[in-house]
Amino acid sequence: MVYNNNMSGNHEKSDYFYMEMALEQAREACTCGEVPVGAVLVREGQVIAACRNRCEELKDATAHAEILALREGSRHLGGWRLPGTTLYVTLEPCPMCAGALVQARVERLVYGAADPKGGACGTLYNIVQDERLNHRLDVTGGVLKEACAALLQDFFRSRRA
Repeated sequence: MVYNNNMSGNHEKSDYFYMEMALEQAREACTCGEVPVGAVLVREGQVIAACRNRCEELKDATAHAEILALREGSRHLGGWRLPGTTLYVTLEPCPMCAGALVQARVERLVYGAADPKGGACGTLYNIVQDERLNHRLDVTGGVLKEACAALLQDFFRSRRA
């Protein structure tokens, strides 16, 4: 499946395809005892990074799926700017990740579940579209939101039990 970020119109089919990939990463995180968040970075129809949360594993508060995907994408493309890329992530990014998306010049963000307690892409804050910053992203939220939210709810329910 080819996905062109510059194509106007409906992204729906490719958005679901890539969000399913992000959900696979989130499920893997869950099996490793991590908060189940997955991210997939795509450029010109190619997946250039697929990552999951690894904060517990790496003992690193910055090891969110989004940050790891940006790092891997930067290595793949040979630079810290990631123009023409779309990041698919199962949970709306936090302020740290939203800031990193702006700094990396990611073109588009697609997320699954909104995060009313920490979402920085339209729910609690809107860092990625703040006109005071030098870069803004196109944002599509709610793609496969039920599946993304259910995975998170099940994870936290099992932790409380």
